[in-house]
Amino acid sequence: MHFLPLPLLLLLCCRAEAGEIIGGTECKPHSRPYMALLKIITPQNRLMSCGGFLIRRNFVLTAAHCAGSSIMVTLGAHNIRKKEDTWQKLKVIKQFPHPKYDDLTLRHDIMLLKLKEKANLTLAVGTLPLPPQFNSIPPGRMCRVAGWGRRQVNGTGSDTLQEVKQRLMDPQACRQYRGFDHNLQLCVGNPRKTKTAFEGDSGGPLLCAGVAQGIVSYGQLDAKPPAVFTRISYYRPWINEVLKQN
Repeated sequence: MHFLPLPLLLLLCCRAEAGEIIGGTECKPHSRPYMALLKIITPQNRLMSCGGFLIRRNFVLTAAHCAGSSIMVTLGAHNIRKKEDTWQKLKVIKQFPHPKYDDLTLRHDIMLLKLKEKANLTLAVGTLPLPPQFNSIPPGRMCRVAGWGRRQVNGTGSDTLQEVKQRLMDPQACRQYRGFDHNLQLCVGNPRKTKTAFEGDSGGPLLCAGVAQGIVSYGQLDAKPPAVFTRISYYRPWINEVLKQN
């Protein structure tokens, strides 16, 4: 079974085409003020895009596979092609990928980014709450995921923030992913629906009742749901420790 991490890899030195979530709808502008757009320069000097979300004025949470040699974060964006007065562009000064992150299995796919300056909290820029450590969210719950990732497997889409409703599935729905671990990850997306996060959505939040429960991690090459999300509640002790020390 093929799977892939979900960053949008821009391999050509040309205008980068961003897309949107598959089967989603455009968000009302700035209705998701915690969303962060990550522009990443990889060690191979390629440009990559990921999502992320603001959890403190100077910290963004994202996926560990979105690490790079340098990262610029844009907050307050809706249309990423048209510069808006609401934008705040902040440089990442330190990346904290989880120490047990494995880039083969994509386990522990979570990373904290410390920003050079604190974001100004505005109507367009705000923080998103995290779940407590022992918060267990049951299968069947409807949640939402937002991002600027691709709309179709081989296509491009709008440049505006998209959002899609996703159902939490039973762990066995992700049995095709050999590395799936229900304790560390969430199985997200009804396989009978063509709605999912895809390339470019990595690192974005899974929002359930106003709380970030998951982080977009990986899915199948054909974008068929379900996809695998990092379970945030499991990592609260590590998150708290990094925030306390920095």
